[in-house]
Amino acid sequence: MTTTPTLRQHTIHHDGVTIPVSRGGTGRLLVLCPGLSSTQADLGELAGLLRLDHDVVAFDLRGHGLASPASRYSFAAFGADLAAVLADLARHEPGVAPVLVGYSMGADLAVHHAADHAADHPVAGLVLIDGANPVPEPFLTDDLLPRLRVMWEDQAARQEALRGTARQVLLTAPEIEALNAEIDAVRSAVLGRYRRIGCPISMIMSTAMAGHGHEEPMPRLNRNWRSGVERLTRDRPRVAVSWLDADHGLVHTHAPEIARIIRGRLERC
Repeated sequence: MTTTPTLRQHTIHHDGVTIPVSRGGTGRLLVLCPGLSSTQADLGELAGLLRLDHDVVAFDLRGHGLASPASRYSFAAFGADLAAVLADLARHEPGVAPVLVGYSMGADLAVHHAADHAADHPVAGLVLIDGANPVPEPFLTDDLLPRLRVMWEDQAARQEALRGTARQVLLTAPEIEALNAEIDAVRSAVLGRYRRIGCPISMIMSTAMAGHGHEEPMPRLNRNWRSGVERLTRDRPRVAVSWLDADHGLVHTHAPEIARIIRGRLERC
């Protein structure tokens, strides 16, 4: 009979924000980093599966879930949230290097940490889920922006029903747009970050990031997504890539498959 691991919870205070952290399970230490507009509650199924045989730390980024709002939202500020979680771990367990498991923008945060800050807080490996992709073309283009703005306005409006819950996102539509533009810029230069990373890297990517439709721009965006991975593996052939027939919501729809791939990758590290 499989028992559900007991969760231990605490908060970290840094940079004027409060970051909620949960931890449970035994085994190899994994730190699960959510992405833009996602929370540790959204990644709950994946975290629960990994906790069956790993020691999993999960947290919320500022303005997400049960974390407090902030006066600024930027890629660097979210990176500081991840660094604060890793610093807290290092204070209590010096010398233990976790594996970072990042989803979407969380994958980009993991890559930047491993490239820029691993000397302060080393990591044993990276598992990147549908993010940190050096795509050859930006995601935000003039033809796509109008429909994306409608989507982000709708997303922000729907968040009102989640206020005060573990799934809330406190960002406005203009803030989400600005952050997506920043992520585009980050990914345009991420290949250089990969070249500075020495630990093992695994990617778990969706075949239909933008959706399974046949009308543009979905096929174009999906080709761009695959081209980014191909670009990375030409430059860094030791990066291990697994593809799932899914869209960008794969952490919700394919959590068991993702957990199984992660276990297989970590067994070989």
